[in-house]
Amino acid sequence: MITAIAAFLIDAVIGDPRSNFHPVVLIGKLIAALEGPLYRKEDSNTRKLMLGGLLACIVLLFTFLLVNGIMNIVNMLNNYYVSMLIEAFLLSFTISPKSLAAAGKELYGYLAAGDLENARYKVGWIVGRDTDQLDSGEVSRATVETIAENTVDGIIAPLFFFLIGGLPVAYLYRAVNTLDSMVGYRNERYLYFGRVSARLDDVLGYIPARITGLLFVVSAFILRYDGKKSWKILWRDAGKHPSPNGGWAEASVAGALKIRLGGYNSYFGKVHFRAYMGDPDETINKEHIIKTICMMYTDVILFLLVCHILCVIYSIGVL
Repeated sequence: MITAIAAFLIDAVIGDPRSNFHPVVLIGKLIAALEGPLYRKEDSNTRKLMLGGLLACIVLLFTFLLVNGIMNIVNMLNNYYVSMLIEAFLLSFTISPKSLAAAGKELYGYLAAGDLENARYKVGWIVGRDTDQLDSGEVSRATVETIAENTVDGIIAPLFFFLIGGLPVAYLYRAVNTLDSMVGYRNERYLYFGRVSARLDDVLGYIPARITGLLFVVSAFILRYDGKKSWKILWRDAGKHPSPNGGWAEASVAGALKIRLGGYNSYFGKVHFRAYMGDPDETINKEHIIKTICMMYTDVILFLLVCHILCVIYSIGVL
């Protein structure tokens, strides 16, 4: 548990360095290298499904064995504190609260300065939708949705899997999440080839998403946002999200901030509608970005605090 807290503090100080040698970047490069020889447009749907599953298996097996091997070497040092610090440092690569907050603050700054052109450009770095026609409210919505959803994928889930299985399992989750972000699309190329990766991400994210959503409700009460409405919207609207997990974070945030998320998004020139979550009691604006960042940090601290308390209770034999 101390290792998880240390990883969070390391991220708070150092952040998530942008480097071609970042572990998640390296996982992405492995996926890209394997996709080329495994994907064939002319293959049958069944074959695409099988080879996409093979891609996932190779990436997950390689990631798990490599990280497990590294930790076996680290543990040979026979020094608890050195091993813990190295493990915490490696774990910090799997979480990204500081970089997520920094992206949100940067977009807030552009919107506050009235620089919509740069706001549109930079929000395109963190969302998959077309951004060149977004107004300031839609830039704010895209940012809030991304911060809320990535609190699950980029913070709570890796910490959750670390706590139940150690560093190799945390990296296993990050590999699944990276696979989903690269090949888990419902388009012509990846509908079958990426299906295994997408389903694995749904399964592994199931519990962390619900933990995150519930802790967002508690965060709303602590921050004196609308905790009651956060609870109401969570149960009313979470299931409307196309992802079985994404709605838990977004719905609870929407309720807490009295805003409406979802709506019309454009992808490669085609407009799609995503069911609304929340009520438009307030017009979404840049201030909601900062509030979402506050909720994100509160959510993570609550998660670490609750897990620490449970570990202490378990260690003294109460559980």
